[in-house]
Amino acid sequence: MTTEKLQKGQLLLAEPSIIGDLSFNRSVILLADHTEEGSVGFILNKPLEYSINDLLPEIEAEFKIYNGGPVEQDNLYFIHTIPELISNSIEISNGIFWGGDFELTKTLINEGKITKENIRFFLGYTGWSSNQLETELLANSWIITSNNYEAEILKKQSSRFWKDKIMELGGDYLIWSNAPENPVLN
Repeated sequence: MTTEKLQKGQLLLAEPSIIGDLSFNRSVILLADHTEEGSVGFILNKPLEYSINDLLPEIEAEFKIYNGGPVEQDNLYFIHTIPELISNSIEISNGIFWGGDFELTKTLINEGKITKENIRFFLGYTGWSSNQLETELLANSWIITSNNYEAEILKKQSSRFWKDKIMELGGDYLIWSNAPENPVLN
């Protein structure tokens, strides 16, 4: 059980015991907002088979789309590190921002002023109602860690992200870092 206080900007790591949960197995979630009313986050390490151009042909880029979570998967969201270019952004923490002027964002991508290193797109998000995330933490579903990558987090390789973070925890988690994704198939 964790005693760390939840706050936006932190990372939530799915406990290794979450096996068989297609949405959250081995997920790393950036907590984008946390209030008394609830919490919002985006799964950082679940790329989909789509690029932004597949969904919006007017955008001339092949930026990967990620599964942000099981809520509102028909909506597109984005986080970025360039508030000086994208107006109306909301700071999450440590140089990471959520949303902003989408029309301007499309134009800047087409002009080559935004690269995949400073923006990430998601279909859907992960959401928790009031006290739901705290209850899941008490049930040992999540591990809270700080985002020590800050704005560089968008450059992390998604295929190793969960494993790398679990290895940083050390101890009993080292065993899980090398376990197959589904131990039943071992």
